Amino acid sequence: MESDSLALAVDVGGTKMAACLVQSDGRLIGSQTIPTADGSAEDVWQPLATLVREIAARADRPLLGVGVGTAGPLDLAGGTVSPVNIAGWREFPLARRLAEVLPGVPVRMAGDGICAAVGEHWRGAAREVDDVIVLVVSTGVGGGIIQRGRLVTGRTGNAGHIGHTVVDLGGDPCPCGGRGCVEALASGPSMVSYAVRNGWVGSSAVELADAARAGDKVANQAFERAGHAVAAGIISASALCDLTAAVIGGGVSHAADLLFPPLKRALEEHGKLGFLRDIEISTAALGSSAGLVGAGALVFEPERYPSAARLVHV
Repeated sequence: MESDSLALAVDVGGTKMAACLVQSDGRLIGSQTIPTADGSAEDVWQPLATLVREIAARADRPLLGVGVGTAGPLDLAGGTVSPVNIAGWREFPLARRLAEVLPGVPVRMAGDGICAAVGEHWRGAAREVDDVIVLVVSTGVGGGIIQRGRLVTGRTGNAGHIGHTVVDLGGDPCPCGGRGCVEALASGPSMVSYAVRNGWVGSSAVELADAARAGDKVANQAFERAGHAVAAGIISASALCDLTAAVIGGGVSHAADLLFPPLKRALEEHGKLGFLRDIEISTAALGSSAGLVGAGALVFEPERYPSAARLVHV
């Protein structure tokens, strides 16, 4: 029975990697985090492989599968990943390599933003909401879309990547190589960069939030600008997908008192059509655990999140 089984969840990011066991009720067991290594593909891979073996050895029940949320872009058809912020991995066969570590255990994979969205929909702030976008606003801006209660992943598995919705045609360069993306205006580093260019003295998004709360004009402008960018992304996604709600997580969401007021004003300014009015905005409930919870959901709820993964056997 699935309720008597466990999933092994993996969360791959540019600065850290995490793994744990997940129960069918979404509870995490024995979460462990390691820094993401620099260097070659194998330099990055080997510490993760060791971590996965250690976590799997702790399972006291059968492993139903491995769920993986990874920084992208990724290619679900090939089971490969090429994270922008992991230089050593280009078309790295992550799904196959994990299957080799745990022979016979199916591996299911999705983008990290999508996994966070799945986690919030399965056990968090978006539970019971059929049409919602979940945003992760942090060092980047990611996300995922749930429509009619099911995950939307798209042709390659990268659908819902709201951070690269273009909201300012003449805007700042984005790490993706484009210009004017939501991420280029609303990520923590982008906000800090904007403030520094305009005379603010500081180096982190936390310092920027403190300065804004203390009344610093430029710091408040940075949050105003970010709020407008996030709102424009939400309105664009809602216009395309007819959404009713947005859930916002990630580090920048910890400054909701600064981000949400301009965001809500911008939603009212841009969402004039009837079906774009009254989009409900809320903060994420699962914090940094959302990606691991979502990775577990890929294993336990493949019907609700059907296109999020590729089944791999060895």
